[in-house]
Amino acid sequence: MDPRQRRRRRRRAGAISAFMVFALGLAFFFESQATTTVIFVRHADAPLVVDETTALSPSGALRAEELARVLGDVDVVQGVDAIFSSPLRVNQETVAPLARRLNLPVQEYDPQNSRGLRKRILRKYKGKVVLVVAEPELIPTVIARLQGSKKVPPMENEYDNLYIVSIPWYGKVKTLRLHYGARPEPANGFELSSPSEVSGG
Repeated sequence: MDPRQRRRRRRRAGAISAFMVFALGLAFFFESQATTTVIFVRHADAPLVVDETTALSPSGALRAEELARVLGDVDVVQGVDAIFSSPLRVNQETVAPLARRLNLPVQEYDPQNSRGLRKRILRKYKGKVVLVVAEPELIPTVIARLQGSKKVPPMENEYDNLYIVSIPWYGKVKTLRLHYGARPEPANGFELSSPSEVSGG
């Protein structure tokens, strides 16, 4: 083999090696990018008319305890990393049992500034699991602006909806809906349904 052929082979081998190193590095980079998970619930059962001082009903207090049971170890490594609630009393009481169980502070947000809430979650809690309790009118808007489903149905008098929005570093955002606690009709015990994906998004 003449020297020119040897040089060509060495260059070819070097290019292949460089490509393999690049491909492995790229695969590691994508694998290391974390998925952020945001869980949305509305407040638990309460009177039909709610103001700043309204408390949860007895069935709502039971549902709040069930939320703590369901989400207490939702991530097998650590669980929920952060809890967000508006100042509304029923919202605060909904997440209080979970906050006590996980020894986490309840971080308040302004429901009139959903953009600020999204930025806080995506910047500070990338790759984490975050719970947000919000008014039923706000939840579909925030989910849609996180690039999740744009077809979240109205919740009306339902209190058992739990939405899980998975936000990967790259790729499609997934929106899942589960039900937790007793259904409003009939209210006879607690049952957690199988997850279903909400279409759209």
